[in-house]
Amino acid sequence: MSPQTLDRPRTGPGRPRTAAPAAAPRPGRRLRPRTLVIASVAWLLAAVFLLPYLQMVITALRPADELRDSTYLPEHFAWSNFVDVWRESTLGGNLRVTLLVAAGSTVLVLLVALPAAYYTARISFRGRKLFLLLVLVTQMFQPTSLLVGLYREFYQLGMLNSVWTLMICNAAFNLAFAIWILTAYISSIPVALEEAAMIDGLSRFQALIRVTLPLALPGVVTAVIFTFIAAWNEFVMGLTLSTVPESQPLTVGINGFIGNYTVQWNYLFAGSVVAIVPVVVLFALIERQVVSGLTAGSVK
Repeated sequence: MSPQTLDRPRTGPGRPRTAAPAAAPRPGRRLRPRTLVIASVAWLLAAVFLLPYLQMVITALRPADELRDSTYLPEHFAWSNFVDVWRESTLGGNLRVTLLVAAGSTVLVLLVALPAAYYTARISFRGRKLFLLLVLVTQMFQPTSLLVGLYREFYQLGMLNSVWTLMICNAAFNLAFAIWILTAYISSIPVALEEAAMIDGLSRFQALIRVTLPLALPGVVTAVIFTFIAAWNEFVMGLTLSTVPESQPLTVGINGFIGNYTVQWNYLFAGSVVAIVPVVVLFALIERQVVSGLTAGSVK
């Protein structure tokens, strides 16, 4: 073997490996000024929106003799306000009516919106775009503009002061939004998945139940939460179509603490806290599903 061969560097599997250079230490992560400004503005906006709710809770805990005090915090917290508001009013019955109306109208909306949205998303029929346009146009009508006609109609049918009346009205005014959301979400689900299921022996209805609905769950949850919240917060129809205090929804019952000459602020805000807690908890539990449903179809 020649000296030149010995002096050549060895290649292949027998070549000695050199040690990799040590990685340089990463510097500490620093927030960019732009990120810091955006975060500060976001926290400021959050505080601005949360302050009224904080004031509502504080007023709900004020004793009656401290309602006119100029201090921000009361000297004594009257936790009994939340107990007295149930004893001295029909708030318990109003809460039951609101739960029945919100849950019933949500079920009615789903029973009608799911078949309509599925047919619109899967079948290319004549006038499909016109149908979706009419669905969107119905959202422009305000319930207050139809109250006189609705009151007259339900008066002749003898359905005033009825939970079913409020269910039907709330479902009717929230149906268009549910159809629009569900149509967009079902359209984003590939038709090939249903066709494969039907090849395996499922009917179209079984494919809808077993394949499409589980995939469209975020859109269904979005329709449910928006319908439920809209029915929960509805005031004008409940005030017009329900004249008996026991048959009125919670929003109208809370309004009863506002008298002609005095306002029971502590009970008014205590009832308001009771009214917003269920909706806040429900929205917090399914917030991710709502965001996913709202963004359906935005990216292809």
